[in-house]
Amino acid sequence: MAGPLLMSSKERRRKSVFGDVESGRISLRQASDLLGLGYRQCKRSYTRYRAEGDAGLVHRGRGRSSNRRSPSEFRDRVVRRYEEQYQGYGATLAAEKLAEEGLEVDHETLRRWLLSKGLLKRRRKRSEYRSRRERRPRFGELVQMDGSHHRWFGPAGEQCCLINMVDDATGLTLGFMAEEETTRACMMQLWQWIDNFGVPQALYTDKKTVFVTDGEPTLEEQLANISPKTAFGKACEKLGIEIIEANSPQAKGRVERNHGVYQDRFVKELALRGATTIAEANEILASGFVDSLNAKFARPPASEENAHLRVPKGLDLADVFCFEETRTVQNDWVVRHENVHYQIERENYPLPRPKARVVVRTHLDGRVQILYKGKALQYAPLSPEALASQRKAQKKQNPPKAQKIVAFKPKTASRTPWQQNVTLMFADTKRAP
Repeated sequence: MAGPLLMSSKERRRKSVFGDVESGRISLRQASDLLGLGYRQCKRSYTRYRAEGDAGLVHRGRGRSSNRRSPSEFRDRVVRRYEEQYQGYGATLAAEKLAEEGLEVDHETLRRWLLSKGLLKRRRKRSEYRSRRERRPRFGELVQMDGSHHRWFGPAGEQCCLINMVDDATGLTLGFMAEEETTRACMMQLWQWIDNFGVPQALYTDKKTVFVTDGEPTLEEQLANISPKTAFGKACEKLGIEIIEANSPQAKGRVERNHGVYQDRFVKELALRGATTIAEANEILASGFVDSLNAKFARPPASEENAHLRVPKGLDLADVFCFEETRTVQNDWVVRHENVHYQIERENYPLPRPKARVVVRTHLDGRVQILYKGKALQYAPLSPEALASQRKAQKKQNPPKAQKIVAFKPKTASRTPWQQNVTLMFADTKRAP
């Protein structure tokens, strides 16, 4: 073989050992032991080395095309389709999309083709600097929850938030799109998780004010010896869900890494389907996209026991995922909440007295309930005009009492017996001759 030879380290070692065999320093049996080859294979390699020299040690397939190589026409077609439709996609996702079109190719093969054409860049793998926490063994024992703010509808679209929940044991995910990471959006997402799987034992969240609060407790909370909670925290307390605060994004790394999967695959899926609204995005999430992610990336838990619990019998989740505030009943049995006045009906039993405390509950669908001693009261909303007219009529029926005007009389200084004696003494002195 003319020209320079490219030899691997294994081939160079064979050359060195066969050189010792040729010089008589070791036997062919000893050479087979040193090289880890069978005696017959070592003998064939040595015979080829004696006949062809160093070229006899080079692998016969080097420089030749593989028998399993894809036709060049197919390769050009795949790369051209990638440039037309899937520019910027990763090799794995692009291979999945191409397979849906009938162009089946392994993702690693596609990666090599794209790298050779300069259509894909190698990513530097970061070194690990934190110790990994072991997964919880049971499904539903710990669920990580976080919001991912991103321009989901492309660079020209507005930024919105994907509320993402990921089970720690399995990596199973559930996503819900909203405008912002609000209490209402997080309640709706947790409600959807409970409908699908049950009540998880604990949630692993960050320290956003949606989940936890560092505010000072109110007087009522101090008297009851309870810590202040957000509306989301109160809902979790009703269901027995523990909220665990993460001290860093890396602590809840499963949901953080899962954000990257959504930001890669879901953005491209929205662009392919031409979705431009949050409602369309949620429809795509619910119609199979999340199921496909779980089928590909979720893993079985270490324990077959399911840690999810059933919703307690008789408990309506609409009464759990709501906003509750305490208000005082005014003297005319009117309760004010969010600048709206509600007239409590006389037919209620028990009827709260003026200055009594009631709970105003606002549901996620906008319904308002007024509770007194755990019982819903009948009420009627009052417009500002009706409220003013009602209070004006009450003033006419019960006019204020006229106050009596009492003439001012200056108080005379009272004299003590001692003062009276002193006065009499001075009077007698003046009458003396």
